[in-house]
Amino acid sequence: MLGLEYFSFAAKWSPIFLAFMLLVTAGYFLITGPLSHRLGGEPVSAGRKTLFVAGMLTMYLAQGGPINLLGHTMFSFHMVSMAMSYLMATPLLILGIPVWLWRAVDRKNPFRKLGFLTRPVAAALIFNGLFSFYHIPVIHDFVMLNLWVHRLYYIILFITSVTMWWAIIQPIPEKDKTSGLMKMAYIFLNMVLLTPACALIIFSSEPMYATYSDPNAWVKAMGYCVADTSTLLDQFGGPSFFGYLEPGVDQRVGGIIMKFFQEIIFASMLAYVFFHWYKSENKGDDPLPSEMLDSRLNQV
Repeated sequence: MLGLEYFSFAAKWSPIFLAFMLLVTAGYFLITGPLSHRLGGEPVSAGRKTLFVAGMLTMYLAQGGPINLLGHTMFSFHMVSMAMSYLMATPLLILGIPVWLWRAVDRKNPFRKLGFLTRPVAAALIFNGLFSFYHIPVIHDFVMLNLWVHRLYYIILFITSVTMWWAIIQPIPEKDKTSGLMKMAYIFLNMVLLTPACALIIFSSEPMYATYSDPNAWVKAMGYCVADTSTLLDQFGGPSFFGYLEPGVDQRVGGIIMKFFQEIIFASMLAYVFFHWYKSENKGDDPLPSEMLDSRLNQV
């Protein structure tokens, strides 16, 4: 499937990263289970645990599973990986961690002085700015071709995605000072800020990224996933061997995929925030069903 059959189990499933994700998940269940009473916590619902596991699974598939490998052969899958990592996995992980654990982390937060970075506008500008900056061709190719720069940049993107989503979700209720109307404006801001980068990719007339068009650059980038890259060029000739689309078309599809993911996810969050804001603003306008029933009974 899409060339996956040519690669080893280790290349497709990243066992070391899988072990790390399983350890983190086991730690989560230990803290929210047997150790919760020692930490002053409360029972965690099955729904919240499901959200956390879904977030971990999404992150693993995007950064360690087959989608990660495909993201090194086709730009469209690279954008699927980015969307899954920073637009899907992050909010699931935030929602999956119980409030009492977030409160405990906040009490011992050594970065409290950097709290201004979690303010809505600042968080939106930083995350979307770093994401857009990363997709400038020369920056993207440099990051993709330098292992430690690549890892560091992805970690920073994850941290900034947490701050961006934090401003929308705010898992600690008593610290949620942003009104529903302001949250909706903030979601619109995020939708707008990512548009220029997607437009640059979608409307480019030619392939912009060497890692998806230059065989030599591609082989070097594949070093993240494949232990031995010495035979890749002789075996496949370059990334075009795996491409179901011509590089320029694949690039445009990648931009469309990212914009599609962003619109669907933020539109869903916008509807969620609007529903709760409308409900809170109008909760005193209509009588409760029990009050309506009492009134009718008194009239009889």
